[in-house]
Amino acid sequence: MKTIRPGQLVYWRNEPYFVMEIRGLSEAIVRSLDNVISDVAHVADLSMAPHTEKNMNAPHLLAKGRDWRTATQRYELIKPLLEMHNRQASDVKAVALKAKKSITTIYRWISRFEEQGLVSSMLRSERSDKGDNRVSKEVEEVIQLKIEEIYLDTERPPVTELYEEIERECRSLGLTAPHKNTVYARVKKIAKEKLLTKRYNAKHAREKTKAVPGSFPGADFPNAVVQIDHTPVDVIIVDRVHRLPIGRPYLTLALEVCTKMVSGFCMTLDHPSASTAGLCISHAVNKKHLWLAKRDIDAEWPIYGKMQKIHMDNAREFRGDMLKRACAQHDIIIEHRPKGMPNYGPHVERAFRTFMSKMHSLPGTTFSNVKEKLEYDSEGRACMTLQELELWFTLFLVYYYHHKGHKGISDIPPIKLYTQLVHGTTEQPGVGLPAPIEDEAKFQLDFTPYVRRTVQREGILIDHIFYYAPPLNKWISSIDPKTKKARKFICVRDPRDISVIYFLDPDTKTYTPIPYADNTRPPISLWELKAVLKRIGEDPLNVVNEEMIFKGIEKMRNVERQAVEKTRLAKQQRATEKRKRRMSERREGWKDVHAKPPTAAPMEEADTVVVDEPVAPKKSRRFSNIEVALPDE
Repeated sequence: MKTIRPGQLVYWRNEPYFVMEIRGLSEAIVRSLDNVISDVAHVADLSMAPHTEKNMNAPHLLAKGRDWRTATQRYELIKPLLEMHNRQASDVKAVALKAKKSITTIYRWISRFEEQGLVSSMLRSERSDKGDNRVSKEVEEVIQLKIEEIYLDTERPPVTELYEEIERECRSLGLTAPHKNTVYARVKKIAKEKLLTKRYNAKHAREKTKAVPGSFPGADFPNAVVQIDHTPVDVIIVDRVHRLPIGRPYLTLALEVCTKMVSGFCMTLDHPSASTAGLCISHAVNKKHLWLAKRDIDAEWPIYGKMQKIHMDNAREFRGDMLKRACAQHDIIIEHRPKGMPNYGPHVERAFRTFMSKMHSLPGTTFSNVKEKLEYDSEGRACMTLQELELWFTLFLVYYYHHKGHKGISDIPPIKLYTQLVHGTTEQPGVGLPAPIEDEAKFQLDFTPYVRRTVQREGILIDHIFYYAPPLNKWISSIDPKTKKARKFICVRDPRDISVIYFLDPDTKTYTPIPYADNTRPPISLWELKAVLKRIGEDPLNVVNEEMIFKGIEKMRNVERQAVEKTRLAKQQRATEKRKRRMSERREGWKDVHAKPPTAAPMEEADTVVVDEPVAPKKSRRFSNIEVALPDE
């Protein structure tokens, strides 16, 4: 894992510098290679390689399974060399001899990976004879048969013996024997669990391929292991425009196991899915300073960068092909929790309990259960929108949770422990700050679920909505040369705003934004789309199309506006009736006050004085000039 530490070569303003010192969690003192310029740079502006023109490509999605396995095998081969600080020519030569490759090839692979930093750089370029069948069907059947009969046996014969048996069988059948490398390639394709089970036993395979329950090997520095999980939030939220209750959101959280810092989260109305998992991972990896600045939060959230391992449960959204390939592309290990062992790594569950207990003090909370809720009106008291709840949760994290002592780390605040691990202590050297990724937008698209769609004359149709832009013209009505059917292309979209999709061009291997075909349509979220499709589907006479969808969206919003107006009028009517009732009660109380007083008998003493009433209003002139008798002197 790349880190920024003193003595590290970095690039600032696309020029090489040495890191002299790290100040705090966001600044570094750098010096140019010629020792002429020294300056203070923001860590977010540093990179491990010179900036090049950003290319929104995604070759890991277009790669075939065999090519991708070859690329990962090449990467695993050169990975020890990449981690060496003082790599020697002898080290490269040793790896080349072990792999039976030329030294030039190993150097070329190292150069390509150091330039791009992605496993997809190991993909081989297409051959001119691509598609030719180099091994006949009969020879392939012989190879697979001998692997099952000879190699996958408890006697554990070597591959050389397997090859000799294949060569002997092919000679007896009059077939051309395959090359030894072909046999090695077939053996490498065998699943490790199957290989260990057949050649050893099931227990050995389980010990070698399954995670050890109750432990996190290597979770002793920041971003070594990050746990991700979902939970419904115990708060009812309201919509942003009309402030009406719309339900409970879901929180997807990424917790850094070593320091207990929250490295990222995603709060949405959608049910947990691969989309929310991808958004959470990208938020955890990306820098947070711009994200905080947009919300006017003057605080540090210094944890970012790619994690080595993501620990998840066995939910369906964590087992998709998109997540597996994206993590493999960026060299992130996925580890799933063993089934039936909820006590395996309870860090993120413990964090959820802490966060929900704080949210129970918010208006509109649902509490943890009906017994605690009692007669509390959650919907009636709801007042926070999704954006406001997200802001509240962010403030809670950066101002409170990260700075409060945590029992799991000896009552040390998470941000303090993170600082100690970055800078080091007298007993332990620091690991340095994590290196930021080069292109955050590209990283987020890699972790966004994709769909495959054809390109028609009207554009691309996804969920009854058409998308079109001129770059699609050359792909209209394309035919797949292999299947002879309409060719399908990869399209990615952000579930929070589906007004734009990102089309992966097979030629340039880059993402191209494609908007609505009808640009008068309003932006909507995937949650709104699912809601209106469900409402349309309730009537069997309705025909689902784009016009019906946006008509339904407009009707739903009109209903909301009318509900708000009716609520306002009802409140106004209640206030008017209350005011009338209060005035009526006042008039009843004034009757005795305004009654005409009886005529008093004349007094013996004529000493009277005329007094003007100072506080009576103008309408009460009859109370002026009251004769008040003075007491005898």
